[in-house]
Amino acid sequence: MSADLGFIHRWEPGTSERTLLLLHGTGGDEHDLLELGRSLDPAANLLSPRGKVLEHGAPRFFRRLALGVFDEADLVARTHELADFVGVAGAHYGFDPGLVVAVGFSNGANIAASALLLRPELLSGAALLRAMVPLTPTQLPDLAGREVLVAAGLADHLVPPDGSKRLAEMLERAGATVKVHWSPSGHFLDGGDIGAARDWLAGRAKAA
Repeated sequence: MSADLGFIHRWEPGTSERTLLLLHGTGGDEHDLLELGRSLDPAANLLSPRGKVLEHGAPRFFRRLALGVFDEADLVARTHELADFVGVAGAHYGFDPGLVVAVGFSNGANIAASALLLRPELLSGAALLRAMVPLTPTQLPDLAGREVLVAAGLADHLVPPDGSKRLAEMLERAGATVKVHWSPSGHFLDGGDIGAARDWLAGRAKAA
């Protein structure tokens, strides 16, 4: 674990050139998604920062005003802060900045989606697990060549299915190749979600 480079984070080197940027949900930390990341891609580098915002003591990546209502100014600022951190971490640890794939859950998925919209150069792709539309930019970026998995829960009361559907449609309009996986579960990951994410990552490796 390191507190250097701007974020408390974990770095675990792998044996491939791909780096998974692991972004936890509300109340998580830099340890939460390490096991998931390693199971999704045993060979990848893992970079897992801890969100800097505290909500009643629970770490998040940006502030919200209420459930599903985000502080957009804070979201924009925190997105750029996270993107800058990944750039600094790439130089420090020596990973290829063009081969970074975000794996985010809930709050982490939302800031990953925000990064795709505001800093599209940051990510080659993203697995967005239980994400909604984080913001609507004045102009959509060019996401041609980016691949995105949106994994949504049909019984999710925090992120209604329509929110995930609208996010997928927005990213497709921006030119991304989007795969949507629907789970019967709620706001938690089940085996189907994990299998879909693993298959999606494996498919990207074969296409590279």
